[in-house]
Amino acid sequence: MQAVFDVFSELANRYGGGNVIEGVILWDTIGIKDNDDVKIFRVGEFQFIKGTLNLPVEKIFTLERFFDEMENKWDELSVEDIKYFVDLMNEALGEERVYYDAYDLGLKRGEAYIVINLRALQYLDNVIDVEDREAFEWALNTLMKYV
Repeated sequence: MQAVFDVFSELANRYGGGNVIEGVILWDTIGIKDNDDVKIFRVGEFQFIKGTLNLPVEKIFTLERFFDEMENKWDELSVEDIKYFVDLMNEALGEERVYYDAYDLGLKRGEAYIVINLRALQYLDNVIDVEDREAFEWALNTLMKYV
């Protein structure tokens, strides 16, 4: 899939019209709103992003406890479990700072949503030069295998 992202990104840079693939929501993607913005990451990556969070240290320690517990249950962790932990984290923080969309989207373990910009896809299909048509068709056909 990375090659598909790369082809569409290159074509968008060359021809304009925006990226065809605007995003991916994985079953284990979580967002944390700090004092600056929302940081998006996967369960298991908290230790890598905790240093970037602009939050009081006690809130970071609270989050760390919950993320450690989730990581310890990784093999049997479900979407429902993550939703439960997110609710517990927000309750422990006393405010809604942790976001989890996979549950509301109906994703199951191992699944993902791909956000596709159909307008950008149609635009590229209409303006692309002959020398780029093969790469475009390959990326589109590969993407459609997963949709």
